[in-house]
Amino acid sequence: MVKRSLSFIHKAYIVFLKDLHVEFRSRYAVNAIFLFAITTLTAISFSIGPIRLRSEILAPLLWIILFFSSMSGLAHIFVREEEQQTADTLRLLTSPNSIFLGKWLFNIILLFSLEVLIIPVFLAMMGVQVDSPGTFLLIIFIGSIGLASVATLIAAIISQASAKGALFAVLSFPISLPVLISGIHGTQLAMDGGTFKEAISDIQILFSFSIVIVTLSLLLFEFIWRK
Repeated sequence: MVKRSLSFIHKAYIVFLKDLHVEFRSRYAVNAIFLFAITTLTAISFSIGPIRLRSEILAPLLWIILFFSSMSGLAHIFVREEEQQTADTLRLLTSPNSIFLGKWLFNIILLFSLEVLIIPVFLAMMGVQVDSPGTFLLIIFIGSIGLASVATLIAAIISQASAKGALFAVLSFPISLPVLISGIHGTQLAMDGGTFKEAISDIQILFSFSIVIVTLSLLLFEFIWRK
C-alpha cells in the first residue's frame, strides 16, 4: 500500500515537472495571467486617480482581478495537451489521478508565484493598508487553492471543446462563487483590522470548499479524462 502510494505521488510529481519545464519554455500561462492583471490594475488606477477607495470596493476588486487573471491562463494546462497531441501519450503512461494531481499542483504553484507579484502591486497602486496581514494572507492562500482546483477540473472538461476560452470562464464562475464570496468578505475584514476569530467562518468555507472540489475531482477525473 505504501509502495503504491509513493508510486502515485512520484508519477504526479513527474507530471508536475513536465508541465513546469514546458511552461518555462513557452511562458504562455505566466504571460497571460501577469499581463491581464497588470493591464487591469493600471486601468483601474488611472480611472480612479487620487481617490482613496474603501475596503468594501477594494476587496471585490482584488478578487475580480485574481479570478479573471487565473481564468486567462490556468486553462492552458489541459488545452496544451490536446493542441500538441500529447494527451493520448499521458493516458498511456500514467493513471488519471496522477495526471490531475500533477497538473493541480502546477496550477497552484503558478498562481501563488504570480500572486507574489500581483498582490503587492495592487496594494501599492491602490494605496491599501491591510490591518490584519496574517488573516489577509491566509484568506488569499486558501482561496487561491480553491480557484486553482476549480480551474484545473474545468480545464480538463473543456479541453476538447471548440470554444475553450468562452466555456472556461462561463463554467468556472458559478462553481467559484463560494470562493469569491467568502474571499471578498474575509479580505474586507482583514483590511479593516478584523481578527482571525471574526474571519474564521470565511476561512472554514474556503477550506471546506477546496477539500470538496479536490475530492470530487479525484473521483470524477478518470471519467472526464478517458471520455
